[in-house]
Amino acid sequence: MEYSEKTSYNRGGDVSKVLLRRYYQYLKLERGLSENTLDAYTEDLRKLLDFFSDEELDFRAVSLDDLHQFMAELADVGISPRSMARILSGIRSFYRFLYVEKEIEQDPTELLESPKIGRRLPEVLTVAEIDAMIEGIDLSQPEGQRNRAILEMLYSCGLRVSELCGLRISDLFLEEGFIRVKGKGEKERLVPISGRAVHELENWFLCRNLIRIKPGHEDFVFLSLRRGTALSRITIFYWVKELAVAAGIQKTISPHTFRHSFATHLLEGGANLRVIQAMLGHESISTTEIYTHIDRSRLRREIMEHHPRNIRDDSSK
Repeated sequence: MEYSEKTSYNRGGDVSKVLLRRYYQYLKLERGLSENTLDAYTEDLRKLLDFFSDEELDFRAVSLDDLHQFMAELADVGISPRSMARILSGIRSFYRFLYVEKEIEQDPTELLESPKIGRRLPEVLTVAEIDAMIEGIDLSQPEGQRNRAILEMLYSCGLRVSELCGLRISDLFLEEGFIRVKGKGEKERLVPISGRAVHELENWFLCRNLIRIKPGHEDFVFLSLRRGTALSRITIFYWVKELAVAAGIQKTISPHTFRHSFATHLLEGGANLRVIQAMLGHESISTTEIYTHIDRSRLRREIMEHHPRNIRDDSSK
């Protein structure tokens, strides 16, 4: 089956079927890849082009930061570093092909580093670091209150950035204390919302009421102040990194960091892993385990206090 028959891309910057067919032939004839490997490369390229389509990016003009955001999106949906490294191999192959074929003048993947296989999880922010980022937002700027509400929602509700961008006013049940989230595969879940997040949202709505909203975007919670349209994920990705730098945080930060911090802090606070699984919208508990740390000192203390071999027998005194 030809590559063009397996895919129907007219997305990701209008990638032509002719170009995709040439790439498929290159993989099959020049590199001699097996059918299974070809299928894997096809699926990986679909993820990339769908991302470009969602972000309205031209595949010929993407930057290293755009590719970093794509990799962050993969981590956000629970793809392991090993699988990410394989996907990255396919992306490099695609862009090398484009460069050799003179479809692009520079290969944006040259400086793109593979994830460390031994490191399964991204950085976790402390509560103090999260508060520092939120407090560092300049409320004198028009977008200040919006950005405070966004960070609070990412952390308090453990949302994926795509879920936050797609959040609608009709999904908010603030008096009842929860929101409806549409996750992967359009599956819905109910997530509790904190009083602080409600407060930040209400302040944002006072500002939002002054925006001239583009038709069709009236129901989205978070909007671009300039365009009056729903925010893109890459916009949030950029200013989250800027806020982290301004707050003096030297960790590698992305919107996903807040989701991971949400799960980690719940776990460290004693929440059941099944509860965290439900809040994150994971089908498999194993995916939740990828996202959450176990505080080793806390784990050791629990074992020392409760394991029968470690309990002191006072009767022997």
